[in-house]
Amino acid sequence: MDINEIMRELPHRYPFLLIDRVTEYVAGEHLVGYKNVSFNEPFFNGHFPEKPIMPGVLVIEALAQATGLLAFRSMGREGRRENVLYYLVGVDKARFKRPVEPGDQLMLHVRVKNTRRGIWVFEAEAKVDGKLAASAELMCTERAVES
Repeated sequence: MDINEIMRELPHRYPFLLIDRVTEYVAGEHLVGYKNVSFNEPFFNGHFPEKPIMPGVLVIEALAQATGLLAFRSMGREGRRENVLYYLVGVDKARFKRPVEPGDQLMLHVRVKNTRRGIWVFEAEAKVDGKLAASAELMCTERAVES
C-alpha cells in the first residue's frame, strides 16, 4: 500500500499520519509497514532540542495505525466507513528498548493475536535497523460516532 491507499483507509493526516507505506500484509494474520522519521517532524522541536527522539507514545500510535490497516483489510474493507472510527482501547506490555531518532526508518510489525466480540488484539513491534525499538500488545475496536 502506498501513501494514497493508506490515506483512503485511515482518517489521520499530517502531522499525525505515522505510517508511510505498507510493504507486506496477509489478511487476518500480519502487516509490515514503515514510517520514515525525518528531522522535520514537528515533535522534534520540543522532544528534545539537544537530542531529538521520537516520543514513545507516537511509536505506539504508529503501531496502532498499522493495526487499523490490518483490521480493515482483514474485514474485507477498502476505504473508510462514514461515521465509524477505529479506536485504540488498550495498551499492555509496552516496552521501549532504544530511542528512535531523525533519519531512522521505523519498521512496524503487527500480528493478529485474537479477536473477540469486536475487540482485536495485536502483538506489535517497532524496529530500527533490525533492532527492537518498542513492543506492545494493542487492543482496538470500531465504534460508531455521532455526526
